[in-house]
Amino acid sequence: MQVFALFLALTLDKATLDRWMQELSNWGRWGKTDQAGTVNLITPAKRKEAAKLVREGFSVSLSRDGDTVAAIDNGRPLGFSVISSGVDPDPLFAMETLTMSYHGTSLTHLDSLAHMFYQGKVYNGYSKEEINAQGAGQLAVTAYKGGIVTRGVLMDIPKLKGVAYLEASTAITDRDLDAWEKKSGVRVKAGDVVFVRTGRWLRRSEKGPWDTERTAAGMHVSCARWFKKRDVAMVGSDTHGELMPPPVTGVRFPLHQLLLIAMGTPMLDNCDLEALSAAAAARKRWEFMITIAPLVVPRGTGSPVNPIALF
Repeated sequence: MQVFALFLALTLDKATLDRWMQELSNWGRWGKTDQAGTVNLITPAKRKEAAKLVREGFSVSLSRDGDTVAAIDNGRPLGFSVISSGVDPDPLFAMETLTMSYHGTSLTHLDSLAHMFYQGKVYNGYSKEEINAQGAGQLAVTAYKGGIVTRGVLMDIPKLKGVAYLEASTAITDRDLDAWEKKSGVRVKAGDVVFVRTGRWLRRSEKGPWDTERTAAGMHVSCARWFKKRDVAMVGSDTHGELMPPPVTGVRFPLHQLLLIAMGTPMLDNCDLEALSAAAAARKRWEFMITIAPLVVPRGTGSPVNPIALF
């Protein structure tokens, strides 16, 4: 009964989501032709400030290893094909071909602002027809060719709740984000990249894979209002970030809709935050310099990435 009551309390109607699309909008904030969205908040001064967080030179990858094995949460595994190796006659080089469909639930990747549509539009009011069979004519991942270098903040929600990982369909709310700030002593600031850990990969290692598009711990859509208030540059998670089942009837990815389309905030999906969690806990430091370098894919709607945290 309590679980059902909590579900009702977290449920929103589509009219509320549509209103939030207007209230949280950053369209026109950086001009009518803007391509970068909230990454504009990462200024040279912000990068210099982030560099001061590097005290040890200790680095941690936030990328999951590419998975070549199909599973219920990896329907489009990484393709790895060796085309030249040491067992070939008179080899000179070792080479392979990689194939990937990175917009999924396994590979760590960045969603550009061209990734999702709403009422015929994408971020900043561009028509969805700008993203066509030739790729993204607007808002492509090449907007971030210079890389992302800024302050990163880990919000470790399992640690907040005193558990190893969150069970599937556990909602992360704005109250949890406030509580983590209080516990960690780190306040999220404009231009930060925020990583929200659910413990997905630890849970998977213990209980096996599951369909994260049906049930997943994740951020309730109302967290978008919190991120807007703090003016974050990007949001990442160890899942797709969404609470599943979704709390808005008839809308499968409401958090993506608010972040990518209304706010112009790129997302980082399927990060592996386990090593980062351990490193941050050992140092009692939940802030660090983060670097993210997407592949320069003209007209691409995103890119696989290997985010690196530096302490």
